[in-house]
Amino acid sequence: MKYIIKQQEPQAFSEWKAMASEDWQPTYGELSGNVKQSVKQTLMSEQGYICCYCERRLIDGDSHIEHFRPQNDPQVDPLDYANLLCSCQNKIEKGEPRHCGNLKNGWFDEQLLISPLSADCAERFAYSGDGKIRPANPLDNSAQVTITRLGLATPKINALRSKAIEPFLDDDLSVAEMKQFVAAYLQKDGQGRFGEFWTGIHYLFRGDAIL
Repeated sequence: MKYIIKQQEPQAFSEWKAMASEDWQPTYGELSGNVKQSVKQTLMSEQGYICCYCERRLIDGDSHIEHFRPQNDPQVDPLDYANLLCSCQNKIEKGEPRHCGNLKNGWFDEQLLISPLSADCAERFAYSGDGKIRPANPLDNSAQVTITRLGLATPKINALRSKAIEPFLDDDLSVAEMKQFVAAYLQKDGQGRFGEFWTGIHYLFRGDAIL
């Protein structure tokens, strides 16, 4: 889970909400068209086009706007941009396991769910070369619950994470080449995208961890 620094909400979204009047109040259910797309695009951009939870590549047709705190909570403003994220998975194909926002659904526990909006979120998890994830501290129950509730250790996600890690396990790379490879991967590309499973790569191969 990578720390997400929220940006300013898109102007189109602000203007749409500002149209509120005695006769009409904006609701999330009415958010649609270009305004909704501007929200989603801004969320994807600020996350470097990786899922807010598992860090898979975000694709417009296979992702959705996620309310971190469920919008059915009466204390939550469903149009509060600070509470919006972008999660992978949109429509679930038959037999495909749910994970991330789809698996989380309406569940929320402030004490047990680690937020990608918390600056220390990445430090709560550890990774192994075969793509598996675990709590960085074995006694961190919140990290374990978060992994379970978001499906971050499903066979599918582990396999995808392992595939992303595999190129870094090339024994033919020198230490200098490895450091250059890792440094390049951890930077956004020309399209503003982070590499998939960024946190796992950072954990395993960041400069001070390469011997």
